[in-house]
Amino acid sequence: MGEFLVSLIVALIKIAVVLGVALGLGAYLTWFERKLAGHIQARLGPTVVGPFGLLQPLADGLKLMTKESIVPRGADMPVYYLAIMMAVAPALLLFSVIPFGPEFEIFGYSIKPIVADVNIAILIVFAMGSLAVYGTIFSGWASNSKYAFIGSLRKASVIIAYEVVLGFAVLGVILLAGTMSTVGIVEAQLEKGIWFIFYQPIAFVLYLFCMLAESGRVPFDIQEAEAELVTGYSVEYGGMKFGALPLAEWYLNVVALSAIAVVLFFGGWSGPQILGPFSPYFWFLVKTFGLVFFVIWLHWTLPRFQARDVTEVAWKIMLPLALLNIIATAVAVYITGG
Repeated sequence: MGEFLVSLIVALIKIAVVLGVALGLGAYLTWFERKLAGHIQARLGPTVVGPFGLLQPLADGLKLMTKESIVPRGADMPVYYLAIMMAVAPALLLFSVIPFGPEFEIFGYSIKPIVADVNIAILIVFAMGSLAVYGTIFSGWASNSKYAFIGSLRKASVIIAYEVVLGFAVLGVILLAGTMSTVGIVEAQLEKGIWFIFYQPIAFVLYLFCMLAESGRVPFDIQEAEAELVTGYSVEYGGMKFGALPLAEWYLNVVALSAIAVVLFFGGWSGPQILGPFSPYFWFLVKTFGLVFFVIWLHWTLPRFQARDVTEVAWKIMLPLALLNIIATAVAVYITGG
């Protein structure tokens, strides 16, 4: 009973820490993106609220919470509100299978810095990625708006195409590691002494495109397309409801998928021991936010694709490449014996 209670307390602490950090990062990535976009476009970004504008996310949150909540006439109310939960929950659940560092001991207890160390973690990633689209579909359908509905259908077509590519791209890493556990994949890279990106460069490029598509980032933000759909699927949401949808899609998803990319291709927490016991967490954060920076940089650099081009690229170019990569990886693993 005592061990069960300790395990329960440790699990609750892990969940609270991950939720707090994830939501805090999601809020402050809005500040980071606005500052980065400002420098890219030769302007300053937020500077007024707090030093260097650091309190701007708090001001934005307060503004959204105090705005009048307007619901469109004819909206399907249960689905209208369910859409918000369906957008946020899968994005947060992705963090449950991310290992942030190696196992350590505290007060005689072994602690793994991961909420759920399961041997089917990659399947959970696929499942959450598929569930996230329901938030977009529900919001477009329930809003009783043609612009929102068109935006949600566009997102559905992107998810169908890129989820297939994502699954085949990651399969190469699974073949090399021999496991679908995220902890096991990192440990396999540590045992081999080389990151999987050197074995799977094509898979990483495909994963990167799928990550941009899943998170609705440029050049794959056809579900919003302000010039065509006036922000698309979220156009009928106001106040904090409006803030929750991009928070989940643009920021929580980007951070989670970047962290998973680090696990799959960049050796997870591996790196030189420059900060003692904190080195694994330092390197994990550096790699993750290097990818986050790259994604945001692309967002403010590339133009948006047309809707038909996005899906054609997935089915006609990326899927064949992913299949060829799997065949080549399977042959190499068979010849070398793993």
